[in-house]
Amino acid sequence: MYYNSRRQFIADAGKTTFATGLGIFTAKNEMPMAAKKGFIHHVYFWLKNPANQQDLQKLIKGLQTLSAVKTIKEFHIGKPAGTNRDVIDSSYSVSWMLVFENKADQDSYQTDPIHLNFVEQCKDLWTKVIVYDSVEAV
Repeated sequence: MYYNSRRQFIADAGKTTFATGLGIFTAKNEMPMAAKKGFIHHVYFWLKNPANQQDLQKLIKGLQTLSAVKTIKEFHIGKPAGTNRDVIDSSYSVSWMLVFENKADQDSYQTDPIHLNFVEQCKDLWTKVIVYDSVEAV
């Protein structure tokens, strides 16, 4: 009885190991999923008072209101990830990444009353803003 259970266990373990290994092999050898086409608008904010949680929350809340702009396909509000390498600049307080269908939609966003109101309400919070816009390279 013990021998059959042990034999069955080894057989089952072998099948599981093979299936898991095959899954890992397949996952690592698949082509990576391409990013969606569009116009990427990535904004970095440096707060005047980076340690002030109220200022941070006011900026984040302001960015959340911006998400109502109709031309925005996707958005992400971020903070420095805590990674540390020579090529990483984590001196900013908040990042705001947007995906638009095209440049015209991004241009429309710049003059949208919701965006203009955000700038008016929050511009006193930051000392510096840097924007990186990009489109698909190929």
